[in-house]
Amino acid sequence: MAAQRPIKFGILGAARIAPDALIKAAHNVPDAQVVAVAARDPKRAREFADTHKIPRVLATYDDLINDPALDVIYNPLPNSLHCEWTIAALRAGKHVLCEKPLASNAAEAERMTKAADESGKILGEAFHYRYHPLADRIRALMTDGTIGRLVRVEGQFSVPIPETNIRFDWSLAGGATMDLGCYPLHMIRYFSGMTPRVVRATAETGPKNIDIAMDVDLEFAGGATAKMICAMKKDSVINATFTARGERGELRVINPIAPQRGHQLTVKTGAGEKSETVPGDTTFTHQLRAFIKAVRGEAKFPTDGVEGIINMRVIDDVYRAAGLPPRAT
Repeated sequence: MAAQRPIKFGILGAARIAPDALIKAAHNVPDAQVVAVAARDPKRAREFADTHKIPRVLATYDDLINDPALDVIYNPLPNSLHCEWTIAALRAGKHVLCEKPLASNAAEAERMTKAADESGKILGEAFHYRYHPLADRIRALMTDGTIGRLVRVEGQFSVPIPETNIRFDWSLAGGATMDLGCYPLHMIRYFSGMTPRVVRATAETGPKNIDIAMDVDLEFAGGATAKMICAMKKDSVINATFTARGERGELRVINPIAPQRGHQLTVKTGAGEKSETVPGDTTFTHQLRAFIKAVRGEAKFPTDGVEGIINMRVIDDVYRAAGLPPRAT
């Protein structure tokens, strides 16, 4: 791929996340161009394209993934459609940036990653928070001795979501842990550098098998413990926080998920307490730059399919521990 040529993206569907996650980010990344979209509803696709100045509308998903003018397919479809259309796009010779969570379950994530390996294309999971400088700052503070040996980690993410939303639909692999809890679970792993074991999970359910709230206890091999809490109930209070306690101190982060909308990192040690913010572009802009580098062969994309498998295994274990089935294939 010529280094000077922009990487051309096509979008599967007209999802609400797409403008922030890709289209606006591409305005800040000259190497990325969003040039095509396809949706099940042609009228909606045309309106979406007109609103966001996307030059081409294709009739079907198949037309989009097989378009020879495209380099990358962005997949923000419902969770239950991630596996099918990601694999189809990879087999069509396209790189894929797939929204989180990567799949409905770990078995699907394994199939997707295998397809990426066989195609030689990049499969990325869009955990955008991971690409902001704040995430690297948190990880450094947790691993450089600032707070000492890790004792306890807690991550919370709650947002009130209308019950008519697709996240309440079992057939679309919905659930609070899938949509919200996947973030703190991923943070617990990334910031600590370790994968915890699920000890206990308690779910509050709405529709059958759909968790509208989840409370999870986890433990690390070294003896440290962790907790993840998420909720999408209509009366939930918006909350996104991450806390880590070590033998020498504690750090707390307000809004580690979308720090461009305001955040605060506070560290308490024997030397005192200090709060800071970490400058940067939007998480999505940082993520897109990293993905472009991976497509060009300049760097590995950190949240790739292999990482996605690990995260989906943890999510599957959470559901099993709560007495709920992992989301269906």
